[in-house]
Amino acid sequence: MSDMTFDDMIRHMTPTIYESLKQAVALRKWPDGRVLSPEQVELCLEAVIKYEIEHEVAPESRVGYLEHAGCGGSDSDEGDGIKWVN
Repeated sequence: MSDMTFDDMIRHMTPTIYESLKQAVALRKWPDGRVLSPEQVELCLEAVIKYEIEHEVAPESRVGYLEHAGCGGSDSDEGDGIKWVN
């Protein structure tokens, strides 16, 4: 049995595994088509977020990134809007 912790696994995760986990969370399915349980989605998302922090992934490339953009003209008092990036 391995003494590797969750954080150790994140530090040693390859970019390929990271991308696979991101896709699994997005599709809610493993690459072989099996559906992820809610617990698996949560654990995979936690791993993806920790990977992004540990490996200093650029903020605009991280899961859940929302570009901060204003809504309307510069004299608008209505606040900022959200720009969806696919």
